[in-house]
Amino acid sequence: MKSSVFQRRSQAAIGVATASSPLPKVARRLAALGGGLSLAFAAAGAQAAPLKIGMTFQEMNNPYFVTMQKALNDAAASTGATVIVTDAHHDVSKQVSDVEDMLQKKIDILLVNPTDSTGIQSAVTSAKKAGVVVVAVDANANGPVDSFVGSKNYDAGVMACEYLAKSIGGSGEVAILDGIPVVPILERVRGCKAALAKAPGVKLVDTQNGKQERATALSVTENMIQAHPNLKGVFSVNDGGAMGSLSAIESSGKDIKLTSVDGAPEAITAIQKPNSKFVATSAQFPADQVRIALGIALAKKWGANVPKAIPVDVKLIDRSNAKGFSW
Repeated sequence: MKSSVFQRRSQAAIGVATASSPLPKVARRLAALGGGLSLAFAAAGAQAAPLKIGMTFQEMNNPYFVTMQKALNDAAASTGATVIVTDAHHDVSKQVSDVEDMLQKKIDILLVNPTDSTGIQSAVTSAKKAGVVVVAVDANANGPVDSFVGSKNYDAGVMACEYLAKSIGGSGEVAILDGIPVVPILERVRGCKAALAKAPGVKLVDTQNGKQERATALSVTENMIQAHPNLKGVFSVNDGGAMGSLSAIESSGKDIKLTSVDGAPEAITAIQKPNSKFVATSAQFPADQVRIALGIALAKKWGANVPKAIPVDVKLIDRSNAKGFSW
């Protein structure tokens, strides 16, 4: 009887991670954990109480993370677990305090989306000392995390900036709209620069921080356009900033192409408009990321060995394939 309960739990963890996922490599990798989970459950000897899951987000004023939270709530409900969610508002001190509060509430699993990969380390260490399974999502965290699930952000930057270079005919001045200094953003910029370096006729003339916010990005892009009257292209590290940048580009009346990263609904809508200056975005899959992260965390909690990192593919979306795309 116990073995069948443990086997069902094994399959539940895999199911949570791969439900609705278009990522067959990840699915196969997680399915391979099943045998190890069954053995771990058999050794445990008793059914665990309902789990308590905490997730701390760097921000919630972003449809990307709203989508992730909804997917987490749905996936956790399928396991009978309860969920505590907090919003750091890009304040690492608040995020550390939020995690400490969760530990007081005796969470079993911590999913952390750090606003500062280094600054969150003390909270990660505290969680591990308390016996909590810790999985970083979207951006990795310093410290003893059990696993990290995140997009292939370097690839996202490469894809978006290769497309940008082609969209301006392989020649002209371009700029980068940067963001907060976390690894995913740094990797997107690194990938973009690598792609631009392969286009000898394209010159990177400016890199400024739009803080991934619409209003800031709008102002920064206006300044870029004024400082570089021959600007032909802009790469934004996220769609939120890109929408502000798009407003500045449209107001300028200039033919400046824009690419980005995320695949947000409003970006997909903008890309489909006739003669849009927003030409492509490297889409991420936030719902899949959090489902996989939860599946990995459950597997670790129930005794399986898990990968230290699971990279999630991205997909370039332009006008040709934007219709019908959604997170």
